[in-house]
Amino acid sequence: MAVELIRPYRQSDWHSICEVHDAARVYELTPTIGMEAFLPLEVAAENEGLFDGELDVLELDGRVVGFVAWAGEELTWLYVDPAHFNNGYGRRLLRHAIERVGPVIRTEVLEGNLVAEQLYLKEGFVVKERKSGRLAGNEGFSAVGLYLERIAEPSGTEQ
Repeated sequence: MAVELIRPYRQSDWHSICEVHDAARVYELTPTIGMEAFLPLEVAAENEGLFDGELDVLELDGRVVGFVAWAGEELTWLYVDPAHFNNGYGRRLLRHAIERVGPVIRTEVLEGNLVAEQLYLKEGFVVKERKSGRLAGNEGFSAVGLYLERIAEPSGTEQ
């Protein structure tokens, strides 16, 4: 049985999260704005504030296969290695962030990234707004984003 662990990011994880991001970003950009907008994590991390908040990784048998980041009430990053898609790791990372952020959490996805959008909707997020504009961190590209929000029920039971 595989040993799974979600833990805080360590500097020694840098190479692994770069590999995860760069492989998974293909699946985010291809159905949306195209691979011309691709920036490797080595560039995107600074442009898009990867380290502006909290960052945790998911290890499987000691190997980093995904990561999630948030700042305040905003979920800012969520990526899983494509070799581990459809195993629930994205959902576990999302639920981990929800538990730590609090009753209100917001995020955005590129319109057309149906896998991510469906994950968020199944976890109680609702689309609050649809906006066109420049791609954050790579302003040379136009994008359409869906802004989603999840608010925990007042009784403390999850949606």
